[in-house]
Order: sequence, then structure tokens, then C-alpha cells
Amino acid sequence: MSGQNVIVIGAGIVGASTALALQRDGHQVILIDREGPCAGASFGNAGAIVNESCAPTAVPGIVFDVFRMIGRPLSPFTIRLSYLPRALPWMLRFLNESRRSRVSLNAKNLHALTKIAEKSWRKLTSGTDLGDLLRPGGWLKVYESDKSFAGTAFARSLMDELGAPYEILDPAGIQELEPHLAPIYAHGLFVREGLMISDPGRMTNEMVELFLSRGGRLQKFTAERLEIGADNIVVHDRSDSLAADKVVIAAGAWSRKLAAQIGDRVPLDTERGYHLMLPASSSALLERPVMSGDHSFVLSPMDEGLRLASQVEFAGLAAAPNYSRIRSLVPAAKRMLPAISTTEQSVWMGCRPSLPDSLPVLGYATKCDRVLYSFGHQHLGMTLGPRTAMITADLLAGRDPQIDMRPYRADRF
Repeated sequence: MSGQNVIVIGAGIVGASTALALQRDGHQVILIDREGPCAGASFGNAGAIVNESCAPTAVPGIVFDVFRMIGRPLSPFTIRLSYLPRALPWMLRFLNESRRSRVSLNAKNLHALTKIAEKSWRKLTSGTDLGDLLRPGGWLKVYESDKSFAGTAFARSLMDELGAPYEILDPAGIQELEPHLAPIYAHGLFVREGLMISDPGRMTNEMVELFLSRGGRLQKFTAERLEIGADNIVVHDRSDSLAADKVVIAAGAWSRKLAAQIGDRVPLDTERGYHLMLPASSSALLERPVMSGDHSFVLSPMDEGLRLASQVEFAGLAAAPNYSRIRSLVPAAKRMLPAISTTEQSVWMGCRPSLPDSLPVLGYATKCDRVLYSFGHQHLGMTLGPRTAMITADLLAGRDPQIDMRPYRADRF
């Protein structure tokens, strides 16, 4: 089936990738967003395309880690007390997903998506200038002590079980890869496969520009309500409406409300993430994103500067940002990379759409064959944008997506 009229709700990396993939199949696509392209989490991430990522966030023992982190001043995790009653149902599901049987299954299903993430990026950007924004280099995590590295044993066992490649580095190996890092790291975990996007915002915006140049349509439009008709589906905002044959909900953290309107009550919540930009002179000090395994922050070299990215904050969509925690990590970043300039250029907060099992919601709505879902990518939106876009395109065209869709259904909870 081809040549349908499709509305894609959400112009982040997932929505932009989906619009391009559907357009390639011959569909007439309208891309809508309440703010415009790349206004949400796609703008501010670390830019890593983590091929073969397979470790879900919920793992055995996570409950103890959460309680330990809540009181630490440099903790990467926090829940605002005012939001705790809202977050509690999600947290209980999250803890349930940390059972070993669930973790193994979630890891398998996550890996089924990520194992061809790089290939999907190459395919979507082939024949375009977008490939110029993709850089090789992989992903490096570093650990200061034997104790902190020992905490990776379970994640490494999952990688071994699924055949996801990685290398363990000693101090000399770390310095060979990243000579500007302070010589304080005892162990490194290096995933050689994978790419980096040196400007995620630019990549997303240029994808939208390519979509427009090929005849696509972009409209600033707040999707408030979906109305399912006999021969179409209508998306309403407060004063206007758009009709189509199909709708793809790729609105990230704002997808839950729309899915509920058509009968799918998905336990989607918001992990708010933060970044702080350091001067461009510091960006040249690293070749790839490097994560501190001890303090759970990433230093990522971007075109506009060095990005310090971290934090998981549960506070909902509407609460004002709290930049004090990301700023509190600057001394730790300086300790990691002593030559950096610590002059703050800008700070940012965005909302990651997250589900308790670390898997996105993909495929057709449970009760409506006019709606497809592609949301809940958590920390892997940049990694999985093209991959899940191609799955959506396959489903809409009636092709076999070459993956079991049951683990990603909206009604799996």
C-alpha cells in the first residue's frame, strides 16, 4: 500500500526520521509540532549513536542504587517531592522490570532494535549530505576504581549473552584513545561500533529541510485531540484541524495523552535531562563521547563546544528547570578533563519519554488501524530514530519489518 496521506505528530529526531522514511515510500506527509523542529529532547542529547546497546535502565539492585543516589549532591538521579505521588506508579513498574527474568527479556528486545542502528542511519542518509554529520569513533565509559568497574559485570554479561561487542581497556588503552583525559582511570569499556552526531540540533533540522525540499509539509500545530472517522482520522488543535488516512504519534514525552484518547493507557513518564555547554576550545580535547562511570555524566565534543550532559529528574513536563545539579558537575568534568575551560556558555533541559522496561512503543494502536506509535525511546532517541522510522514505514506499507513487534506493543503492560 502506498500513496496515503499521513500526519506525523512530533518533529524531533524520531518524527523527522519517520517523515523522511514515509516520504520515500511515496506517501504524502505532513509533519506537525507544537513548537517546530527539534524543540525537545532531540536538541540537547549527547549525540551518540550507540550501536548494539542492550542494557535496560532497570537492572537487579537498581532499587538500592536509587535510594543511595537520592541524597548525594552529585547524584545523577532525583525526584522532586511534589511529583513523587505522580511518579510512584511508574517507579513500581520500573522496579518490577528489574527482576532478572524481565531484564534478560528487555535486553534481548532492546538489542533487536539497536543492533542495526548504525546501518539504519547509513541507509536513511544515503544519497544525501546528511551523512557528512555522522562521525565514527564509538563510545567510551571510564571508571576510576576496580569497585566501580565491577558494577558493570551484569551489563557485560548481557552484552556477552547477546553477542554485542565491546573492549575492556587498561589505563594505557584509555590514554591511547583519549590522551587528554586525566590519568585517574583504572578501567575503560569501549564500544568501537557506533557513530556520533556533532550537532544533533543541526542534524534534525537538516532532515526536516530535506523532507521539505522533497515536497513534504511542515506545520506548527498543537495536536490536542484525535477524531477517528469512517474513512479518515482528524487531528484537532484549539482552532484548526487536519485530516489524513493515517497518523503517526511520535510526540515523545507528549505522546501519552494522545495515545490515551484512542484507548491505550501507556505508562509513559518523563526523565528530564540536562546539559551545559563549555567553550568550543574544549571540544577538540576529545575524539568521542566519554562517560564517567563513577558520576554518570557524559562529555561530548560538539561543533559548538564541549557538552556536559547528565541527570535523570522526575518532575513532569511543566516544572521549571533546576540547573544547579548540572552546574555542580563542572568540577567533576574538570577533574576528568583538566585542560577544559569551565566557562559556561549555555544550559538546557529536555524531557526524555521513558517507559519502565526501557523499550519504545511501536506499531499500530491497539484499537485503531489508522494510528501508529513511535515514542518512548528514552535515552536512545538519537540512536533509534531511523531504525524505528523504517519499522513504521514497513508496517504502514504492509511489509514485514523483520522483527517481532509484540514486545513493543502499547498494551504490553
